[in-house]
Amino acid sequence: MSEPILAAEGLDAYYESAHILQGVSFELGDEPVAVVGRNGMGKTTLCTSIVGLMPSVHGTVHGSIRFLGKEILGRSPESIARAGIGYVPQGRRLFPSLSVDEHLRMVNGHGKAWGTKQVYELFPQLAERRDNSGAQLSGGEQQMLAIGRALLTNPKLLIMDEPSEGLAPTIVHHLVEVFQHLAETGLSMLLVEQKLGVATALADRQLVMVGGQIVAETTAKQLSEDREMQQRYLGIETLTAEHA
Repeated sequence: MSEPILAAEGLDAYYESAHILQGVSFELGDEPVAVVGRNGMGKTTLCTSIVGLMPSVHGTVHGSIRFLGKEILGRSPESIARAGIGYVPQGRRLFPSLSVDEHLRMVNGHGKAWGTKQVYELFPQLAERRDNSGAQLSGGEQQMLAIGRALLTNPKLLIMDEPSEGLAPTIVHHLVEVFQHLAETGLSMLLVEQKLGVATALADRQLVMVGGQIVAETTAKQLSEDREMQQRYLGIETLTAEHA
């Protein structure tokens, strides 16, 4: 490719006087990429900086973020979403009083690759619960709905922040299979994850974040086999994807 899908260069992000991201630079092409690291390392701030959700009152971001060759840093979240970046936030952030179907119909991409029909085909469990409110769903169903909602924006790049958080192992395994299927369809993905088994099951390219910096770039195989690197940089679960 002549241009990467996403290119971050020299990103510095601040919450008031706290320097969260410190000179973060990386590029993402067609292949899925995982950013791994412990809690509090700046992973969520990286996501919110990319999608334009970094708080404007107490937070600032400097540097460059190019999506498909165009600068998006400083644009509104709505503009970034329309440009082709879908976002699955940490914690799902659903509306408790809205039904599954109402969540999806709000962003239904009529005439595009993803519509409510395609989301229900991808997640049959949601189709069975279409009249249930967000508050009535299990954690796994809520995550499926958050993913489906993001897919309805028909993204070229899907960013997922801790999608396995708080979910049972069987649900995590199912979601990994869904992510692998989406990658096979050609959807570019940036996965932010604390569970190493999930990250390495989806992406061969692994970026390790410590203290707001990308301190290492490695492969899923190398990271899975290097216990010393896991202990030194991550201190995270080292389970395989089947047991993540």
